[in-house]
Parts: sequence; C-alpha cells; structure tokens
Amino acid sequence: MKFSLFVQLQKQLIAWGMAKATAGDLHAIKVTGCEHHTNLGDLKQALLGNLGGTVLEIGPGTGANLSYYSPSIHWLGVEPNRFMHPYLHGEAKRQGLQQIKIHEGIAEHLPAESNTIDTVVSTHVLCSVTHLGQAIQEIKRVLKPGGTFIFLEHVAAKPDTWARHLQESITPAWKTLFDNCHPNREIWKALDEAGFVPMDYEHFQIPFPIVGDHIVGVATKQLSCKKDIEMTPSLS
Repeated sequence: MKFSLFVQLQKQLIAWGMAKATAGDLHAIKVTGCEHHTNLGDLKQALLGNLGGTVLEIGPGTGANLSYYSPSIHWLGVEPNRFMHPYLHGEAKRQGLQQIKIHEGIAEHLPAESNTIDTVVSTHVLCSVTHLGQAIQEIKRVLKPGGTFIFLEHVAAKPDTWARHLQESITPAWKTLFDNCHPNREIWKALDEAGFVPMDYEHFQIPFPIVGDHIVGVATKQLSCKKDIEMTPSLS
C-alpha cells in the first residue's frame, strides 16, 4: 500500500515537473553536431510541423510537442501516466488541436489496428520503455506501408568516454528516480535491426549532463507490394 502510494506521488510529481518544462522555450536549448539546426525548437519544428493525416505519439507527457503540429491532424496520444492526461487536454486546447484522443497505454501494446497510422512520433521516450525491441516492432506494425516513424531520443555516449562511464555507473539509480529512464541505451542499434527501409538519422548533442547525447531521424515502413507503391501519393 505504501509502495503504491509512493509510486502515485512519484508519477504526479513527474507530471507536474514535465508540465513546467513544457512551458519552457526549446529555442534556447542549443544543439551541436546537427547538420541543419542550431537549437532544439527549430529541430522539432522541422520534424513535426508539416505532418498530416493520423499521427500517433507515444509518451507525449504533458504535451511538449503539441505546439509544433498542424491543428488539422488527427492526433492519438498513448501516455501510461494518467496524471499527464489533464495537462495534455489543456495543452491541446491551447494549441487548437480538436481531433485528439488520449489513451492510457504503453508503447509495447499500441491501441491501433495494423497498417492504419501515417506517422508515429517518439521524443525522449524509448529510453524508458521496458521492452525496446517489442516497442519498435509495435510501432512498425501500426504504420501504414510507406508511413514514417519520427524519433528524437537521448542515447548512450560513445564507448570508452568519461560520459559513457558516468552513464553506466549512474543508470541503476537514474532509472529508479526518473521513471525507468536508461541514459546508457544504444537506441540506434535497435532501430537499425528493426527492418525500416529507408532509415535516416544523425547523432547530435545538447548541453545537458548525463543525457546530452542524442539521435534524431526518420524511419520508413517499407512498401509491401506494387499496389502499395501505386497508392502512395508522395511517390507519384
């Protein structure tokens, strides 16, 4: 009982903290090593600003990405922390997003039929899923052929660096304090193995300790047959 109460209080505190962070200006967070962008706000705008159709976002938190989307999209949020949901509804209303649905769920079991989603979005989420490979395969399952998975994630630093040694040593305590977040995950390896075609990503850094190393990219679910190719407007 005491443990359950502690977990609830922890989740409420995380939701409150993320809501405060959502109000911050991501243009103030500088990035290095990214070819076309110098701050995190511009990078997110380039990734999310032109999306259309049905967008499923895993782990949207309190809605840090909602200001970047077009109000015309159909947005589906899958957020396991129910204390985030009121913040999400409020932020969606502020941003003029009317076609939204929010589910209490996890990335390993997405509430969508196979081959129905135009785009799946994940920003700073794959570090904390329990089964990384299963979550990526589930993302691939729900995407339409030719659909895209957009990701921006913090990842493990390069091997044999002080940053990597620090990540390895701090991970046991870090994941306990920060909702299963693993700062030492080599997420790009799991993405490389998932079978997306094509896969395009780059590494970059932000000036944050422990979680400064990042990847950003777009993975595409392969068109399964000639009929899919003929029906894909972007290829015509």
